Amino acid sequence: MSPRFRSFRARPRALPVLAALAALGAAALALEADVPAAASEGGAGLAVQAGIPATPPPSPTPAADTLVGYPVESDVVVRNCARCHTVDSAGRMSRISYLRKTPEGWERSVRRMVSLNGVRLDPAAAREIVRYLADRHGIAPEELRPARWEVERRSDDFDYDGPDDVEETCIPCHSIGRVLTERRTGDEWRLLMATHRGYYPLVDFQAFYDRSPDREGPHPVEKAVAHFTEVFPLETAAWSAWSANVRPPRLEGAWALRGHDRARGPFYDSLDVRPVPGAEGEFTTEARYVFPEDGGSVTRDGRAVVYTGYQWRGRSTAGSDPGNELREVMMIERGWSEMSGRWFTGANDELGVDVTLLRAGAAPVVSGVHPPALEAGSRDAEVRIFGHGLSGVDVDFGPGVRVSRIEESTPGLLVVRVDVAADAAKGARDLVLQGALRESALVVHDGVDRIEILPRAGMARVGGEAFPKQYERFEAVGFDDGPDGEPETDDDLPLGRVPVEWSLDEYPVTYDDDDILFVGEIDQTGLFTPAVDGPNPERSGERNNIGDVWVLATHTPESAPDRTLSARAHLLVTVPLYMRWDPWPPPAQTPRSATNRSPNPGDPR
Repeated sequence: MSPRFRSFRARPRALPVLAALAALGAAALALEADVPAAASEGGAGLAVQAGIPATPPPSPTPAADTLVGYPVESDVVVRNCARCHTVDSAGRMSRISYLRKTPEGWERSVRRMVSLNGVRLDPAAAREIVRYLADRHGIAPEELRPARWEVERRSDDFDYDGPDDVEETCIPCHSIGRVLTERRTGDEWRLLMATHRGYYPLVDFQAFYDRSPDREGPHPVEKAVAHFTEVFPLETAAWSAWSANVRPPRLEGAWALRGHDRARGPFYDSLDVRPVPGAEGEFTTEARYVFPEDGGSVTRDGRAVVYTGYQWRGRSTAGSDPGNELREVMMIERGWSEMSGRWFTGANDELGVDVTLLRAGAAPVVSGVHPPALEAGSRDAEVRIFGHGLSGVDVDFGPGVRVSRIEESTPGLLVVRVDVAADAAKGARDLVLQGALRESALVVHDGVDRIEILPRAGMARVGGEAFPKQYERFEAVGFDDGPDGEPETDDDLPLGRVPVEWSLDEYPVTYDDDDILFVGEIDQTGLFTPAVDGPNPERSGERNNIGDVWVLATHTPESAPDRTLSARAHLLVTVPLYMRWDPWPPPAQTPRSATNRSPNPGDPR
């Protein structure tokens, strides 16, 4: 969500206030030591600038409630961080021992220390620091699950189940997911707010300040600190149970893979996982999968690290082209028999695929069925069953669906021919194999009654000149109205993706609205590419290429070529993402000891 700005004019009497804000900012910066780790090349710290010391003093003695902190037992962390983070007699380090984060959270913290506070780390040490802190000062699966969309880089319209004014304090600058994926003591939540004010002295006027005319009660920051201290404390039953039980995951072996790509539809096959010798919790992978809709196949080789016993972080490429690299973020379920998540490009987080992996064992595993739906009365229809351990098994689709013959039988694929009775009852059928069950594997229907575009509301950002574009991808799915014959009721039957023709139409907001001429284009795969950013001299008023349009999809059913079904979704094409809270890119310099914190006199910053 874009930040909201409140106009502020500096008057003569306001100058002392601004000076005080700057002083507070410098003080808060000196207190900040909450750092994410990065596998980076080390970087220079800030020289003395705006009254901020290049070498921050050690963090203050912990307050009363910080006595619950967790000791730091890593020599690498202590050696590189103790210059600023003091260690007490119990092995607790100031700031670090009193918060818990995801691997991404600790990476941001370490990068910030490198970029802004002058910490010098070689890549191996940075990786080890992140690994230790994510493992020993991480968050439990139950704590991450409600906010896993944050680490999976999903553009979800998340509705936080908490006070609106508390949420509004945070989301003008970053998603609420940043908060949901951290746990802190009350003092740490207060210091985090001080850090915000230190780095961004005007944040009180731009985000924290309650501008409503009837504002009463505590400051929004005070309310947020009180709420987060209660809801997201450092010590929780979930973390106590998980940290006592966590162990290196044993994931080696074959996994049945299924996924979904809005561009090409579902995909299936397998992923082989092999442990890296001498590196606990690290694996190499080989993924092979096919897209049943177009027949294409992909092979990807990758490497992954598992943090906190369940957080899979990996990268994989198809062939030697680094341009097709995907970042893998998955969550491993207890028992190590299933993991799921998202693989995305990184350069464009909005472009990615959903993935689920099921451990392959002695019993058959069914990943999916294609096509996912057949019309009543179909004869000799080809159905492909994907999974593991499928050769030589019986296939049963239930009442009204008869398997006439098996054309191909391999461990990973069954190709069968089926007949669907003309009077077969509409509804989903479970697929039963010997020792395996796939619920609602095949839907029997009597025709496509309507189609729907997903997502129903999309967003793209202009770019390509000064800022990167943000794309949006759409797909169309069909529905049978179900036994009641009424659309959009609980008994509607999803039929999977349907082929459509894509187009755009004007979303009229004003007279002579012409957004459709400037916002961008959609291709026949459903990918919308926005126009470039910046003023457009060909548009009235030299306005930017922003606006909103309808995305239209038109489908002609094969069984009823005289019918045309259509659907539309709203697409907002907005300004670039001016504030991107990615880690600061550290300048490349020769690594040096963390104890040598003197400013670099040649650093112009």
